[in-house]
Amino acid sequence: MGFAEQRFNVNLSILFTELPLLERPAAAAAAGFTAVELWWPWVDSPTPERSELDALRKAIEDAGVRLTGLNLYAGQLPGPDRGALSIPGAESERFRANIDVAAGFAGSLGCGALNALYGNRVAGVDPAEQDALALENLVRAARAADRIGAVLLIETLNRTESPLYPLVSAPAGVGVVDKVNDATGLGNAKFLMDLYHLAMNGEDLPSVIERYAAKTGHVQIADNPGRGAPGTGSLPLADLLDQLRKAGYEGWVGLEYKPGDRPSAAAFDWLPAAARAAH
Repeated sequence: MGFAEQRFNVNLSILFTELPLLERPAAAAAAGFTAVELWWPWVDSPTPERSELDALRKAIEDAGVRLTGLNLYAGQLPGPDRGALSIPGAESERFRANIDVAAGFAGSLGCGALNALYGNRVAGVDPAEQDALALENLVRAARAADRIGAVLLIETLNRTESPLYPLVSAPAGVGVVDKVNDATGLGNAKFLMDLYHLAMNGEDLPSVIERYAAKTGHVQIADNPGRGAPGTGSLPLADLLDQLRKAGYEGWVGLEYKPGDRPSAAAFDWLPAAARAAH
């Protein structure tokens, strides 16, 4: 099957970042894509002005692309933070304030997935206290996602780049997914399977796919080493995505890689133009 059989979207928080935010949806469309995803774009504000939300919504609609995934507020990302929902105090409050704002924005664009980054461990704070806070906030987020018909994604990162992040294995991420679903009874918490992060952690990717495809709500890819486009590293990404489809995964595959020392528009030569539009 290969890449031509997948449904790809472009992550506009790591690709096309040489452009202003409001120009990125049109740039993705010009490159042949019909779907995009985003980290929370306003890193300093979980509750931006309505005019900012409206401007981004209009840019997405005018470009004719679909927003298929959105991160909830995650602190300074890119930057030192890896989420806010397990951080006691002000960051947790910012996350809570963001839930309905992000869900409302996503719902207005028919976006079906909200991604909730767990957050780093905090020195001097009992990990059990952080985990209890995380579950409380994830339950809130899952209920908000359910109100707009969306799934809530839980993501595993890699310990090399995120040494303070506690979810650095597929079982750890899926374990949190199960706890959220047990707590809500909604069943809409899903695993975000990022093949780059899992590879960086040295996990057996075919085994992870076999075990967890049924609990996966979204997939993201970048090659390894380097987090570049497919073909710049050594991961057999086409084969892995084929395995995912054979295991029953029919969702989106997010392109979350670095373009390297070239414009983002030139970083898709591995994917034929005819395969870029969702089908």
